[in-house]
Amino acid sequence: MQWNWQQKDWPQFSYRKAALDDLEAQFLRQSGVLAGAYKHIGDDDKNILTVDLMSNEALKTSEIEGEYLNRDSLRSSIRRHFGLTTDNRKIPPAEHGIAEMTVDLYRNFGASLSHEVLFAWHKMVTNGRNDLTDIGRYRTHEDPMQVVSGPLHKPKIHFEAPPSRDVPKEMGQFIEWFNATAPEGKTPLAALTRTGIAHLYFVCIHHLEDGNGRIGRGIAGKVLAQALGQPTLIAFSHIIEKHKKRYYDMLEQSNKENEITDWLVYFAQTILDAQDYTQEMIDFLIEKTKLYDKVRGQLNKRQDKALDRIFREGLEGLKGGLSAENYIKITGASRATATRDLQQLVEKSVLLRTGELKSTRYWLNVKQKKISGHQ
Repeated sequence: MQWNWQQKDWPQFSYRKAALDDLEAQFLRQSGVLAGAYKHIGDDDKNILTVDLMSNEALKTSEIEGEYLNRDSLRSSIRRHFGLTTDNRKIPPAEHGIAEMTVDLYRNFGASLSHEVLFAWHKMVTNGRNDLTDIGRYRTHEDPMQVVSGPLHKPKIHFEAPPSRDVPKEMGQFIEWFNATAPEGKTPLAALTRTGIAHLYFVCIHHLEDGNGRIGRGIAGKVLAQALGQPTLIAFSHIIEKHKKRYYDMLEQSNKENEITDWLVYFAQTILDAQDYTQEMIDFLIEKTKLYDKVRGQLNKRQDKALDRIFREGLEGLKGGLSAENYIKITGASRATATRDLQQLVEKSVLLRTGELKSTRYWLNVKQKKISGHQ
């Protein structure tokens, strides 16, 4: 089988521009809506939104690769980078590394891409690893770089990347293309088109021993930020992780030839879904502020603590809703006190109650749209 990088037209990707025109226009419209909505939240909530989105993206881009990190450590590390108050916890190397790359992408989105930047990111995402030969440099092993599944005696090869000896040349071409297609480059491309090509092009070279996917998704975010001239806070990896099988299926379908319209349409829709999710997070923060303003000074410390805990779960909330047992664990209250506190929260229209007896659950009384994800 021949892979896309073995075709005569590599890396001259082709696509039907007309299939993307409406999606490009929608992206720009929605970016304007997001920017407008962002201005309507207070500085404290802006910090919360920024940290939550960045830490969630760092968490989800790692989960896509099967690495499960600690959300609170990620959040604390990112807060520290921005000079915000933290709980002074010790941050494990993996959480520190991916947080560092996430912050670097946020701060330096407009900078040109280079070999040195990629090597620095690789050191960040492999922080604490001692099982890799090539850290902070391109892979050098002679064995084929393959994506494989199935038993050892009969593996299924989903993709094979260019041999290590060709990687420096391939990456030189990629970096040249990336910088040339930037908004201020010689041959600028539309935002979603450039993002989709950049991600596919990058991961097909698979230039690193490990970390290609995480850095590739970071590059996608860099492209979008360059297109808008400001950091992009959208839940991109969140949407991909939610539909991970679809993501890998589309990568596999798109690695055999260089006509990539279907891939670009898929990737563009993923970005639009991520924008929708971010809009919902902003709306959620606005509703949170309204709710707190309505009951300011009316809640006891236990109720404040429980409410803060629920809001920290974000759009999805506590799985299964808040039970009396959850409330007791969060606050340390007795059962009688918990029952009284919860009833007061219902009477003040802070919580909604469903079910009876052991099935009783409590939910935030905020307006909430259906969570995005149209994959």
